[in-house]
Amino acid sequence: MTTTVPQRVSKNIHPHKFVMWVAMGGIIMMFAGLTSAYIVKKNQSSWLQFDLPIEFYYSTAVIVISSISMFLSAKAIKAGKFSQYKIMISITAMLGIIFILLQYLGFKDLQARNIAIVGPKSNSAASFLFVITFLHMMHVLGGVIALLVFWVKAIRSSVEKSSLMSVEVMGTYWHFVGVLWIYLFLFYNWIG
Repeated sequence: MTTTVPQRVSKNIHPHKFVMWVAMGGIIMMFAGLTSAYIVKKNQSSWLQFDLPIEFYYSTAVIVISSISMFLSAKAIKAGKFSQYKIMISITAMLGIIFILLQYLGFKDLQARNIAIVGPKSNSAASFLFVITFLHMMHVLGGVIALLVFWVKAIRSSVEKSSLMSVEVMGTYWHFVGVLWIYLFLFYNWIG
């Protein structure tokens, strides 16, 4: 007579996902603090009003498209379509680089309009925009570096079904930095 022991299905979150969610919580708190300080500082009489560079609008479109390509790369690896995964992860990484380049060009545009972002001639409005946006750019750069690692692994054909968790965690992070930029962009346009 054989007896079967019912197996319990674990409903615990994967440790990598848990760490990512904790990190995202910390990032949210940092940007909430910075945008709150921005609002408080905006009430100063010396606050400079200026239009955002057009490059910030383009970069917003790029980050949305990159989120779609990241979604498609995760969908491809789940389906075992590794060649499609390689293409989509490559596109996502390239779009991340384009996003950073557009942000840089946006700040060059501000400088061309004589809006100093740092230094003795700077205004706190431009400095806040720079600090907040620069911190966001650094988070995107971290994501781009991770995407490039994924891309190298994909090119070397070391992508397996076991990579699924890593791609899911990366996708969560990439969508997060995309949503964070959209929040900042709307914040700058409505509050700034």
